[in-house]
Amino acid sequence: MKVPCLRTDADSPTTGAPFALMTPLRHHSPASRTLLVLLASAFAFGLEAQIDTLVNPAPPDTSAANRPQLPVFTLTTDDLDGELGNQDISGILQSSRDPFTAVAGFNFGQARFRIRGYDGENTVVTINGVRVNDLETGWAVWSNWAGLNDVTRWMQVRTGTGPSRLVFGSLGGTTDMDIRPSALRKGVRASYASANRAYRNRAMFTYATGMNPKGWSFAVSGSRRWAEEGYVEGTSFDAYSYYLGAEKRINANHSISLSAFGAAITQGRQALAVQEAYDLTDNPWYNPNWGYQAGQKRNAKMSRDHKPMILLTHRMQVSPATRLTTSAYYTFGRDGLTGLNWFDAKDPRPDYYRYLPSYFRFQDAEQFGPQTNAWQNDVNTRQLNWDQFWFANRKNIYQVENANGITGNTVTGNRSKYVVEEVRQDPTRFGLNSVWDKALSDRTHVTIGASFHQQKTHYFRVMDDLLGGDFWLDIDQFADRDFNDTLISQNDLTTTNKLVREGDVFGHDYNIHTRVADLFGQWERKWTRVEAYLGANISQTSFWREGNLRNGRFPDNSFGESEKQGFLGYGLKGGLIGKITGRHFVTANLAYIVRPPAGSVAYLSPRVRDAVVSGLTQERASGADVSYVLKAPRVKGRATLYYSRIADQVWNRSYYHDEFLTIVNYTMTGVDQVHQGIELGVEANLTSTWQLTAVHAGGDYRYDSRPTATVTRNNSDEVFAQDRTVYWKGYRVGGMPQSASSLGLRYNSPKFWFAGASANHFRHIYLDPNPDRRTQEALENLVTSDPQWDGLLNQTRLDDQFTVDLFAGKSWMLKRKYRLAVNVSVSNVLNNRDFRVGGFEQLRYDRMDPDRFPPKYSYLFGRNYFAMLTFSF
Repeated sequence: MKVPCLRTDADSPTTGAPFALMTPLRHHSPASRTLLVLLASAFAFGLEAQIDTLVNPAPPDTSAANRPQLPVFTLTTDDLDGELGNQDISGILQSSRDPFTAVAGFNFGQARFRIRGYDGENTVVTINGVRVNDLETGWAVWSNWAGLNDVTRWMQVRTGTGPSRLVFGSLGGTTDMDIRPSALRKGVRASYASANRAYRNRAMFTYATGMNPKGWSFAVSGSRRWAEEGYVEGTSFDAYSYYLGAEKRINANHSISLSAFGAAITQGRQALAVQEAYDLTDNPWYNPNWGYQAGQKRNAKMSRDHKPMILLTHRMQVSPATRLTTSAYYTFGRDGLTGLNWFDAKDPRPDYYRYLPSYFRFQDAEQFGPQTNAWQNDVNTRQLNWDQFWFANRKNIYQVENANGITGNTVTGNRSKYVVEEVRQDPTRFGLNSVWDKALSDRTHVTIGASFHQQKTHYFRVMDDLLGGDFWLDIDQFADRDFNDTLISQNDLTTTNKLVREGDVFGHDYNIHTRVADLFGQWERKWTRVEAYLGANISQTSFWREGNLRNGRFPDNSFGESEKQGFLGYGLKGGLIGKITGRHFVTANLAYIVRPPAGSVAYLSPRVRDAVVSGLTQERASGADVSYVLKAPRVKGRATLYYSRIADQVWNRSYYHDEFLTIVNYTMTGVDQVHQGIELGVEANLTSTWQLTAVHAGGDYRYDSRPTATVTRNNSDEVFAQDRTVYWKGYRVGGMPQSASSLGLRYNSPKFWFAGASANHFRHIYLDPNPDRRTQEALENLVTSDPQWDGLLNQTRLDDQFTVDLFAGKSWMLKRKYRLAVNVSVSNVLNNRDFRVGGFEQLRYDRMDPDRFPPKYSYLFGRNYFAMLTFSF
């Protein structure tokens, strides 16, 4: 028998371009090769020189105004909210002075493209200089200010590890927003938008006074977004967003501003499904989360989020060359997601594998046909049956002895078999951030910044709806099945046999505390032909768990504060800008960062105990990029080669294991990734009215290590496997197109209207590999000729895809004071219904029958639109 450890170069059995950008062009598709050749030729031979011969050439300019802006880009968010919906992602950014970033953010964002393949923790987001990334996960939650487009309209985006005078930054770069009232556009702006995406309607109003003669500036903004049903059946959307700001210029050297904002969002969510369910319903956006209750559609997965933030910012001009900016902030609120739970009952999910026709094909062939017909024609088969849940709960009489821990207290009533619970993770966070920057001379600048942040996230479960029952009993069903001990199954030993009513906390209740102190410095120097910078930071991070319940499975390490985990991190970065001429530049950046593991993955099973992952250590991230930048009157563009490595990451998931017949915690340490690729972008003004944009992103993102896995039982200390080697080296990082290209043409009329189109091609789309299927243990008793061999090892690759987008707009000036504008965009004009943009390989699997639990997929929306009418003055 062969085992995967015999592979020499890489553990991945997949095919394709192994390192798309560092290998010959023959590894690319024909379309990719053509665009690469065109763009590379444009840069190599100076497309600027070819087109610039049509106009009067300008002399080289090395003034400060014409220095390259890479990697600083200004972004506008007119349609940002329409694209984001309620998704916590930051990649969908509309426009920029950098053609690559504009196209990669907007055109590619619909396909979940991520610039350089980075997750959110690798990009720092700041508001008024304050880092707003979550302290536990490292991700910035963009829905916290969604709907405030007029306030967050102008963003400064730095791609990669370039210089920043606000924070040290990270591999993916930084995004900075200034929401002080004086920074907003003076006047009134009102708009209405219609769409068929996450929401159907949006109304927005913003008023900013500007700075008046008395040194005061005020601003207010608000929006409402709503849909009874979004693009996906069974989804709804209802959101209110608000912003209030006041600023006082005390004198020429001091100003202070107070800003408060938030977004209250209630949204019905879509769940991913297996391909069989999509085929049976003939609907690539089939959503198993909803069903009819008393004739009305009801979604079981409702997210309810509202996390306001208050910012107090003081700016002091210490001297003409020195400025000190200090901000204090406080944020709090709720983050909840409802879902079904059940006890001593059949799985209520309509797409559970035992309810699909494919299950009956071999288990009960006579039922295959009727089940297929039911899926195609009976809504109660393919959707949730809420009325059945009520019926089951209303006839389940149950007697609880010693209820609520009171001896002799016997309660009789309908014990709910099915309930709707809300899983909450409510954050409270405060901090202080201060940045001092000084121009030592016309050529030298120094920045020093310090910050302190503290966050407590309260994790708990609330009973949302008993669905007609009288109570729910707070015990763990797996422990109740596995152990002959009534105390072990108790979720709360202080209140045994707890009867849970609607609104009660149950199941789990704990806090994760995180504390971060950070100090960074940056030095910048300019010479005639070269600019350089150096930066460094040092940080101290600690986190710990605080249990609010004493759990029956872990009575000794579930309640109270755990041991604190502390990590000292640091980072170094540097870079150069070489000025070949006033229009041609070369830039280079290097960075090395040591950072703590995310608190969100550091604990084995934080819901029930405080045990941390074995071998917990710091992550090491390093990266480099080299760019050629072209800035000419008719042409601008950028070509970038980049390479980065993120090592010693922790991977932590929980799922039902078919062999162990219980929920397990699957953790891996030593997870390494390599991200490398090329970014090419050109924007050419062919004439005074026609503009051409061409962009190519060629990435190769792979796992680059053989992690060590530990498998533990969720409700006991039992270890099923330890030091298990996972052969992940060479597998692609999934969840996004790794390569994408776009060609766009836009017409700008002198009569104040524009129209354009873009064609986009996406390639190298993979699902993240299930780690346990890539182990020697999974291949035991198999030989390479067995069909299960390739079924277990091969990584799921999705088809390459093509989309076309259209956009247009026109504006009018009324009485030389009022502006009226209309903007329309139509995405996926060709209505491509076969575009699978992502999904996941199920962690639950049968090694003798890999197809038993097939992957679940997510599809790109079909043809969809966004139209907006704006009135401003």
